[in-house]
Amino acid sequence: MNHAANLYALDRAAPVRSSGGDARLLSQTSHAFAQPTALERLCRTLELAFERSAQADEPSHQPAFARSVRAALAEAAVDASLLTSAQREGAADSYRRHLLAADSLGRYAVAALVWMPGQASRVHAHHTWCGYAVIDGTLTENIYGWIAADQCASEVRAHPRARGAVSFTRAGYAGIHRLGNASDAPAISLHLYGVPGTQLATHVNDFVRLADQRVSA
Repeated sequence: MNHAANLYALDRAAPVRSSGGDARLLSQTSHAFAQPTALERLCRTLELAFERSAQADEPSHQPAFARSVRAALAEAAVDASLLTSAQREGAADSYRRHLLAADSLGRYAVAALVWMPGQASRVHAHHTWCGYAVIDGTLTENIYGWIAADQCASEVRAHPRARGAVSFTRAGYAGIHRLGNASDAPAISLHLYGVPGTQLATHVNDFVRLADQRVSA
């Protein structure tokens, strides 16, 4: 069964099961007394981060929470067993999103994004906190600044993001960017979002208007 989802719709047929704490893992199997999978370890680290920030109005504003998310991403990204073969499949028309896990309390969702050569996201800010790590290949991240007076964004610089690169940003216009694959080989990234799994395609990206003239770095 293909448990993938494209840019606009999640695969609602994907099986969901309970795993340890609050996370529901998709298309993974484990057995009693077996070592936790890379995905299970990732979800447990996220749950602990939320527990430690339980008194905060917004956990993502806590430096310790951001550090935990970045560390969890970095650890998971280098584990070759994280994704199945099906979760590494791309699509011809746009980058493809595979939902890997969803917190039963709606606090986060975990997804793998597969980028074929030439595929890219639209320029966007975020409605929620999010983080990502590059698993395979190289992505290019274009960074944009927000021009409040004109209610638009202007490009500031571009960064290559090789395997192991990790990023975390809070909701709002301080983290406007565009991710894309400018290489001639597929690339895969692991993403964490502060939304329920059912809102992954609708409540994460906040698309913004670009300025007519961009500024250079």
